[in-house]
Amino acid sequence: MMQLLRPRATKDEALGRARVAWLMAVAACALAPHAEYLPPWLDAVALLLFIWRLAQWHLGWPGASRAVKILVVIACCAGVALSFGRLFGREPGVALLTLLLVLKLHELRSVRDGHTVVLLGYFMLLAAFLDSQEPAIAVLLFGSMVVITAALIALTGPPAAVGALLRRSAFMLLQATPFMLVLFVLFPRVPGPLWGLPVDAHGARSGLSDSMEPGSISQLSLSGEIAFRARFDGALPARRELYWRGPVLTDFDGRVWRQGASARQVGRALPGSLEGTRTAYEITLEPHGKPWLFALESVAALPADARITDDWQVVRRDVVRDRRRDRFESVTSARPGRDEWSGWLKAARQLPASGNPRARALAQSLRDQADSDAEVVAAALHLFRREPYVYTLTPPLLGSDAVDQFMFETRRGFCEHYAGAFVFLMRAAGVPARVVTGYLGGELNPVDNFIVVRQSEAHAWAEVWLAEEGWRRVDPTAAILPERVERGLAALPSSEPVPFAARLDAGWLRALRHRLDAANNAWNQWVLSYDQQKQRELLARMGMQQPDWQTLTAWMASLCAAFAIVLTLWALRRQRREDPLARAWRTFGKRMARTGLPREDWEGPLDYAARVARQRPELAGIADAAATLYAAARYGGADAATAARDIRTLTASLRRHRTRT
Repeated sequence: MMQLLRPRATKDEALGRARVAWLMAVAACALAPHAEYLPPWLDAVALLLFIWRLAQWHLGWPGASRAVKILVVIACCAGVALSFGRLFGREPGVALLTLLLVLKLHELRSVRDGHTVVLLGYFMLLAAFLDSQEPAIAVLLFGSMVVITAALIALTGPPAAVGALLRRSAFMLLQATPFMLVLFVLFPRVPGPLWGLPVDAHGARSGLSDSMEPGSISQLSLSGEIAFRARFDGALPARRELYWRGPVLTDFDGRVWRQGASARQVGRALPGSLEGTRTAYEITLEPHGKPWLFALESVAALPADARITDDWQVVRRDVVRDRRRDRFESVTSARPGRDEWSGWLKAARQLPASGNPRARALAQSLRDQADSDAEVVAAALHLFRREPYVYTLTPPLLGSDAVDQFMFETRRGFCEHYAGAFVFLMRAAGVPARVVTGYLGGELNPVDNFIVVRQSEAHAWAEVWLAEEGWRRVDPTAAILPERVERGLAALPSSEPVPFAARLDAGWLRALRHRLDAANNAWNQWVLSYDQQKQRELLARMGMQQPDWQTLTAWMASLCAAFAIVLTLWALRRQRREDPLARAWRTFGKRMARTGLPREDWEGPLDYAARVARQRPELAGIADAAATLYAAARYGGADAATAARDIRTLTASLRRHRTRT
């Protein structure tokens, strides 16, 4: 019934098997999120060292010698330098921390070493957000933090069951949540992404390029990654109007289309006037490492930090390094450029001096049979409809005269093949034309009313200049496969390697994906994209129009103090209401007071028992037993419910002693 008291651990105390097990769990939780992003050889080394330490703990294997650890450090540092080309930076830094953590497991001697492992575990969880900030990762890392905090409790406190430590850890983190929210909302935001380092911003990203050759967009269309999301202020436009304009390609060297000089003429003013009904919408763009933004044709109002080129492409001064949200207005029915500069029209007619002779001859034939440029355009589209062309994601490779080979031999291609061949025909016939790349369509998520545009919606189309109209959009894909415009890649045959998301037909699967996408979008909008602008908007709704740092500091201090007071009062009330051990000890004290030996408020349980033994030897056994039970349960980790029951039994035994007068 009686247990000896166990003092709290000191930093130099040796680690037992239970604490070592907790530290192994810390390492597993901290390293698992990084496995996908580390070099495979380092994953293998870390796993081998971890298994070795696990076998040492469970089977009694000998530990790694000092010489082995030194050799591992030298070899792994050399491997990191070779893998990343440097020893400093985010990726090599995380790799070296991984090595440090698994090697530290082989040097566990005292509680002080355990604290080092726990600290490294917390830091590795923080570093995991540099690789991914998805909601699923946040949930995983929160669970890992519960485990690591439980390990810290196990290091500093008395032994306890695994479940009890995990519950206590989760409860402590839950109590810290209000303070986290206050600091997140009110702490002044700094420019730039919440998670990331400046050097990471220039890394390669998936998305459209500033050039196009056969096969480039069809490869991009195999990706189901999200390019951006859009939400309209009013009614949604028809899908055939959802042409999201990106890089405009004017120069052609016989195989590759590239941006021309007009893309370098950048300004705030629109290149021309627009007439028609404006459509207002908001774009949440994923980082893609390029300077351009995406907007519907033709854009009529720009974000504050955006510019527009002479070929109506929206760009920034620097590349898109982090997720951003912009508002646009477009006139989708407009055909700008009726008064186009003759220099740009000349550039839109240029072709290489030689190459693709059959396509040139065909273009001349179309020119000879037409009375206007508009008739040339119509004749070319009729040709694409009439001939047995095939729209496919897996076109064959093309040689030097790619346009000729595609139009007269293979006749199999994706949107870049048809757009490039059409523009070539137009220029060969003397009609100004250019290639436009971007995205077509998108999928409406009914949960949050955002249109989700994925990389698989990447598309290329053409623009021709007609004197009586200006620049007219012409999509040869609509002539080959009209369903592609209305249904996206789902219109392709089942034999095509279309991403799973594009063919998702099961109702419950689609509904589940919509809910997950909406949750992910909410996380992006309100957590990852909580920047200076969004903070100002939120604070303005709270009544703080232009708060300075002093005001924000006062608000943070006041709210944190209020939460601390509420939690303290709640804890005290909960302790008084729910602590049977304290009630049993108070009842015992009252019963002892009737014998003439009241306990002083400042008197500890063991000191009180010693005084009772001196003054009333006949009560020494009962007092010592009750005091030891209470101290062991309150300060030594013994079971409180059992101790309270035994103290109540001892209290009942006092009734046979007469009250001392």
